Amino acid sequence: MGDAMIIHVVKQGETVRSIAELYGKPVERLILENGITDADNLTIGETLVILYPELEYTIKDGDTLEAIARNHNTTIMELLRNNPYLSNRVYIYPSEVIVIKYDDERIRMISTNGFAYPFVNIDILKKTLPFLTYLTVYTYYYTSQGEIFNINDDEIIRIAKTYGVAPIMMLSGYSNNQEEEIEVTHNILINEDAQNILINNLIIMLLSKGYYGLNFKTPYIRPEDRLLYTEFIEKLSTRLHSAGFVIFVTLTMSVFELLSNIKYVELQYDRLGQLVDKLPIMSYEFVFTFGISPSVVAFETINNVLVYLTEIIPAEKIVTGLTTIGHIFKLPYLGDGARGQSISYDSAITLAREVGAEILYDDVTKASYFQYISQYEYIVRFRDARGVDAVLSLIP
Repeated sequence: MGDAMIIHVVKQGETVRSIAELYGKPVERLILENGITDADNLTIGETLVILYPELEYTIKDGDTLEAIARNHNTTIMELLRNNPYLSNRVYIYPSEVIVIKYDDERIRMISTNGFAYPFVNIDILKKTLPFLTYLTVYTYYYTSQGEIFNINDDEIIRIAKTYGVAPIMMLSGYSNNQEEEIEVTHNILINEDAQNILINNLIIMLLSKGYYGLNFKTPYIRPEDRLLYTEFIEKLSTRLHSAGFVIFVTLTMSVFELLSNIKYVELQYDRLGQLVDKLPIMSYEFVFTFGISPSVVAFETINNVLVYLTEIIPAEKIVTGLTTIGHIFKLPYLGDGARGQSISYDSAITLAREVGAEILYDDVTKASYFQYISQYEYIVRFRDARGVDAVLSLIP
C-alpha cells in the first residue's frame, strides 16, 4: 500500500489490468477513480492517478449515503468526493464497495470556484459540485446603457444550492468580439449614469435569481481607463456589499497585461484586492479561441505573477486559475495571434489514440501535448494530472 498519490504515465504495451496489478489495486477501482471510458485501449503517455483507500465500506441492505456518512463521522459531500460516480446514481446497491477515506494527507482547507454554462452536462456538473465552494455561471451580458440580458439559469442555480455550492453570476460586456467588449466596458467606465443603471439592474437580478454574488469579467483594459476601472469596482463593491452580496473580479492574462512583467502604477492591484472578496487569476481562458493559452506560457511566468500579487493582496483572496480545456493549434504556431480550437481532456486523449500519437509532457509549461497531421500539421496542448498537480502546488 502506498501513502501518497502516484501519477502513472502509460507506456507502450500497458493495460488497465497490468497497471492495476503493478500498484495492487482492483481493476474496477482504477477505472472508476480515473473515469476511464475505454479500458481496452489506453493512450501512450496519458496519465492515471493512483490512490489508496485508508477505509472502505461494503454497502448492506437498507444503507443510505446519509446513514453511512453519519456512522463514519463524515459527510455526504465527502463520500461523493471520494466516490464521484455516485453523484449520477439514484441508488446504491448491496455488496458495492465505496471509499470512506483515502490514505492521503490533508494539508489545508481551500475555497474553489468553477465556471459553467447553464447548458452544462448535468452529470458532469453533479460530479464536480462536491469539489466546489462557488459555481460561476457564464454569462450575463450588459450593454453600454447599463441594461442586462437575462438567461435561463434557474436549474443550474437550484442544483448548485442542493450541493451546498454558492452560485455566482458572471457579468460580461455584450459584444460579438473582444474589441466590441472593450468598447462596451469603456463606455460604462466613462458614464456614471450608465453605471448606476447597471448596478441597480444587477442587484435586482441577483436578488430575483437567488445568486450569492457577482463575478465581474472584463477584457483588456485600455491604459486611459484603468483608474476609472478601479473607481467603478469601488462603487460596484460598495453597493453589492451593502446589499449582502460578494464580489469577485477575474483577472485573465490579457486584462492588465499580467504577463508583461511591467508593473503599472495606475492599475492599483492592491486596491482591487481591498475592494473585492476574491480575485480569480487566469481562470477561464477557455472562452477565447485565440490569443495566449495558459498551456503555452512558461509555468515560471505564471508563478511570478502569483508571487507578485500575493505580495500586495492577501493570499486568501486570490483564486489560482486551472483550465480543464485544451487547445488545438495549426502549425506553425504564431503565438498571440494564433487561433485555436478548444478541446476537452477526454477528447484530447481520444484524439491522440485515434491518430496514433504519443502524449508528451512539456516541463516548462507543465502542459501535455502531441502533434498529428490531417491535411495540415497540428499540435494539441492540454493539462493532465501532472499539470493539475503543478498548479495545485502553487497554493501557499
